[in-house]
Amino acid sequence: MFIDRAEIHVKAGNGGSGCIAFRREKYVPKGGPAGGDGGHGGDVVVVADEHVRTLLDFKYKNKYSAQNGRHGQGDLKTGKSGQSLTLHLPVGTLILDKESEEILVDLTRAGQTAVVARGGRGGRGNARFTSSTNRTPRQYEDGQEGEERTLTLELKLLADVGLVGLPNAGKSTLLSCISAARPKIADYAFTTLQPNLGIVQYQDGRSFVVADIPGLIEGAHTGRGLGIQFLRHIERTRVLAILIEATSEDPRGDFKMLLNELAAYKKELQKKPRVIVFTKKDLLTKRFRPPRLSRGDPHVVISAVAGLHLDELVRILWERLQKTS
Repeated sequence: MFIDRAEIHVKAGNGGSGCIAFRREKYVPKGGPAGGDGGHGGDVVVVADEHVRTLLDFKYKNKYSAQNGRHGQGDLKTGKSGQSLTLHLPVGTLILDKESEEILVDLTRAGQTAVVARGGRGGRGNARFTSSTNRTPRQYEDGQEGEERTLTLELKLLADVGLVGLPNAGKSTLLSCISAARPKIADYAFTTLQPNLGIVQYQDGRSFVVADIPGLIEGAHTGRGLGIQFLRHIERTRVLAILIEATSEDPRGDFKMLLNELAAYKKELQKKPRVIVFTKKDLLTKRFRPPRLSRGDPHVVISAVAGLHLDELVRILWERLQKTS
């Protein structure tokens, strides 16, 4: 199951309180204050883990707490600091504070870490308050409370190329033919219910990542069809491959509708570099002359099933990616 959004509550550890204590040793007259400091509370830390693919674990467990610091002790003993809690999230996860909607961190590379809730500082023991006028202090500090907040987690897939098109435009078939990915393929609309990733091998060991985005229909940006939930995955792609069926009665209308949906979600998506791909050439019964749907965008006609012009498409996508890097 692919889960790309979750909400969790995190609580950093509280700091331990300082201690009031005095030395009581046989041969140490007026031993003085000996209360130790409290330990610091543990932080809540997030790390981008390339081996984690979805937010599924956080859908079913949504409360996480780091360890509290221990209280200080006599004989100037500092309390043990609480252990930090590390949460492993997929690369591409955007973390927001639910209340303020502030973006706390964007995990865009494997191994990236960030503290999302800081542990409380430990309180000072009475030994810290000794002065020339206060030889037997009875003051101490309570430990500070750790930060507590509700986080919204949004996973946006990191891919070089995003396949965008109407339902049944041939996105999943194309992905399965140019990569080792094996998405579900069937002859009915909305076969793809979740994004799929595939690695496409080019020449000399070079490769790039392609994402198959579930089909868009008119009104997708308002939630129609599979709706807005998957449009966010297109944001991070560097190049869009717009798939139009060569058998469509109105390819210009299909293209315009797709661009309108992208722009309605976020205007920046309409400005991304594109490659126009006419699919299902094998189903044509007469000569096909592809219309020029946009100036400056490469156009290619393919048949994923018959393997026609797939090498040309991969080359065009690679060249388009090099111009955007």
